[in-house]
Amino acid sequence: MTYFNQLHPWCLMRRLPKLQTSVVARFRRRCDAEAHQRVLQRMGPGVSYNIVFDVAIKSADATT
Repeated sequence: MTYFNQLHPWCLMRRLPKLQTSVVARFRRRCDAEAHQRVLQRMGPGVSYNIVFDVAIKSADATT
């Protein structure tokens, strides 16, 4: 996970066909992600978006 991704853990994801997803944007705060989601919903009402908290978990094996 890059440093930018660590600083911006909230992701706005778009659902695609065949159970695929695409990260539309990353945010530092959930309220920013929700505001951006509302704008996108107004621009394209037929598209579905989800907000997720993306955090990388370090395993014990990665430290050795």
